[in-house]
Amino acid sequence: MALITFTDNGLYCSQGDFYIDPWRSVRKALITHAHADHATSGHGSYLACLDSVPILKFRLGSHIKISGIAYREKTTINGVKISFHSAGHIIGSAQIRLEYKGEIWVISGDYKLENDGFSGEFESVKCHHFVTESTFGLPAFKWRPQQEIFNEINTWWQENASIGKVSIISAYSLGKAQRILTGIDTSIGPIFTHGAVENTHIVLKKQGLILPESTKIEQNENPKNYQGGLVLAPPAAIGSAWTKKFKDYEEATVSGWMAVRGIKRRRNISKGFVLSDHADWDALNQAVKWTGAENIYVTHGYTELYAKWLNTQGYNAQVVKTEFNGDEDGGEDEGED
Repeated sequence: MALITFTDNGLYCSQGDFYIDPWRSVRKALITHAHADHATSGHGSYLACLDSVPILKFRLGSHIKISGIAYREKTTINGVKISFHSAGHIIGSAQIRLEYKGEIWVISGDYKLENDGFSGEFESVKCHHFVTESTFGLPAFKWRPQQEIFNEINTWWQENASIGKVSIISAYSLGKAQRILTGIDTSIGPIFTHGAVENTHIVLKKQGLILPESTKIEQNENPKNYQGGLVLAPPAAIGSAWTKKFKDYEEATVSGWMAVRGIKRRRNISKGFVLSDHADWDALNQAVKWTGAENIYVTHGYTELYAKWLNTQGYNAQVVKTEFNGDEDGGEDEGED
């Protein structure tokens, strides 16, 4: 029997009697990272990377029973050796390595190979079986170096600031917002945050993470106070009554999906910057190759197409069905604050 089986609750290790990123309530859950499509409420107990524990408590409730483990630290559950390894996706994101009687599995969660300077550097882990995401598993998706994108964002912001406009960026509160904040030129002007973003920053700062200064936007404040500034807000706030209070502003979305013109048009997005916290086509293939695994299980995204491609390359690849579709950056839809 294989160490991991694919069930209606999620990936299940029968020998250890635990699940990895389950989407239905289970007794024991190992969590790759704190995005909502991987970390759900209602489990009896949780095990995650230490850096994920504070944000998981913030998102799922301080009452949850959770333990943290450092990267590369080893623990054992009923003979199954377990360790967490950096995935480079967001803060605390991990690939989970399982070993039992010489059989090694790695469940990647979400990952990216480019080091963003904040989320940790991706670590390749050798294994026999590799579970990979495929959010951007098509050859058309190829990312440019992030600094080029930050330069474009800086230019856009500077142009808006020069005529007194507010620049509003759509960014998920966990992951993308911090990456943008640490990558842009903060000397251009003041930085403001939607409550959902700022509350996440507070949690991260309490655990010792360093972030540039930002100011939470207060209700009923004079819109002139934000002129020339940059506002970080979750996607749900864009185009809402919340943004209209800034009066004279420009909006932009930062996402890997901005590489697809049709998505920009359907979502009525006027300005988009292509920056993703997921691996692109080349990085997916590199990550798979580095593992040395023959058996690849493809989930979250373009599963059928990517598995078919891997099979033409000599791998034994198959699709793993989930209740989530691999939406960019975790699929959260945070509302106004």
